[in-house]
Amino acid sequence: MFKISTFLPWTSLPYLILFFFSLPIIIVLSSLLGDWSENWIHLYNYVLFDYISSSIYLVLGVSILVLVIGTITAWLICSYEFHGKRFFEWALILPLSIPPYILAYTFTGLFDSYGTANNLIRVIFNLDTSFILFPNVRNTLGAIVVFAFTLYPYVYLVSRSAFLNQSQSMLEAGRMLGLNKVQIFYKLGLPIIRPGLIGGLMLVIMETLSDFGAVDHFAVQTFTTGIFRTWYGMYDLSTAMQLASLLLLFVGLIFIFERISRKKAKYTSNTSTFRPPKINQLSGIKSCAASLICFIPIFIGFLLPVSELTIWAFQYNLDFFNHKFITTMTNTISLAIIAAILCAFFALLINFSIRLKKNTLSVTSNSLLSMGYAVPGLILAVGIVQLFAWLDKLIFYDTRIILTGSLAGLVFAYVIKSYALANSTFESGFERISRSIDDSAKTLNSGGLNLLRRVHFPLLKTSFLTSILLVTSEVVKELPATLILRPFNFDTLAVSTYIYAAEERMIQASAPAIAIVITGLIPIIILTKMIRSSRPTDR
Repeated sequence: MFKISTFLPWTSLPYLILFFFSLPIIIVLSSLLGDWSENWIHLYNYVLFDYISSSIYLVLGVSILVLVIGTITAWLICSYEFHGKRFFEWALILPLSIPPYILAYTFTGLFDSYGTANNLIRVIFNLDTSFILFPNVRNTLGAIVVFAFTLYPYVYLVSRSAFLNQSQSMLEAGRMLGLNKVQIFYKLGLPIIRPGLIGGLMLVIMETLSDFGAVDHFAVQTFTTGIFRTWYGMYDLSTAMQLASLLLLFVGLIFIFERISRKKAKYTSNTSTFRPPKINQLSGIKSCAASLICFIPIFIGFLLPVSELTIWAFQYNLDFFNHKFITTMTNTISLAIIAAILCAFFALLINFSIRLKKNTLSVTSNSLLSMGYAVPGLILAVGIVQLFAWLDKLIFYDTRIILTGSLAGLVFAYVIKSYALANSTFESGFERISRSIDDSAKTLNSGGLNLLRRVHFPLLKTSFLTSILLVTSEVVKELPATLILRPFNFDTLAVSTYIYAAEERMIQASAPAIAIVITGLIPIIILTKMIRSSRPTDR
């Protein structure tokens, strides 16, 4: 009898999926070989260098601030005992549930000239309406603050993990050399965590470069705003693709730098002499200061925007759960679940194929697939639109638009962007399955799909569910790709929030924004459980 496993190309699966995932990116890069229009000349002469300088300034500012916030809070959590430490330990990752564009909208509502904060000051002190205490936040500095206080958890998480793995003997050696606590942190602590720190910072940079909602709201001229305006303002897809390709090359250079930096920053420790770091007790003013340092990022990045959104939502109470909101919510969750199931399905099959026949090429292909998270959604959208337009012409000779502007393109973008989340979950899941189980199954003539269905999948149900939850929460927050690829009159929570905010209807924007935050709390809950299980006292 002919088995499915005999003709199903398990070993070629990573390469086939990589090919399809790469098509939008290849199309974008191919635009560099095309003609350069008059619009491109205009952009080159007047705004291109503004895009470059603003993007670099934004990335540098955000990088410095997240490094300061992430490393200092992680050092305090791992090295000291103080008031509220158990709360701060997991609460410091709560800002991950807030997309930067939502924090940008709430900041505007709070600190604009006639925002909540300035109005409150005027009422309390009976001041004239012309009095403005808080400065204008709609600028590059405001954008840096927004990105830093929503993205610092990436650095905090990797720094915390690295600090927990430091040996107490190393710290004692530093004290014997006459180093104080600050010097130990700067000269010993930071160099040890450098490899992980680079990885966390890479995620921050990618998120910053790919954002559209926050920089557009703050009127910061970056590549993403330039691509969007070139396409929708000049109606020039070709030039938009060329701008997107330049941004993609910039992202590629950052990737190369990250890989080189990691290789040069390898540190090892003698596991035989490893001792968990000693936790020092802080009291009095020092304890209060440590608590305050940990509380500020949580307050700015989570408590403040959530409080403001809640107040707005109650002002909007009668129409909060109207028909439009329910429809938008249904659209978002449906798309997110579809994309999540596809991501989980692909990740499961690819990791299974690698387990059957592991080689350098298959592992590399899977790593390249996971790099899709680093590709800005706007770039993917540009490539997918061009790809689907070509397919429409190829398949439908009467120039009908079937694929272009359909939900298929949107789901395709979501899967490429979110595959890395599902893949990391299944990679760790397969590592926990002993090879002896595979050998036992082979003796029973159970291979291919039967091995996956009867042996591996029952052991990977938790990984499957976790990947779906993680991808769902990530898809719900995606804005740039959704804005471009969504069908006409098809709104998601992110798009609805963006439209309301663009029209300065902040109260109406609160409903979809809160729904996004609640969904974004899903990975926070998962990470919280992981953090609690990794406490030194629990080992």
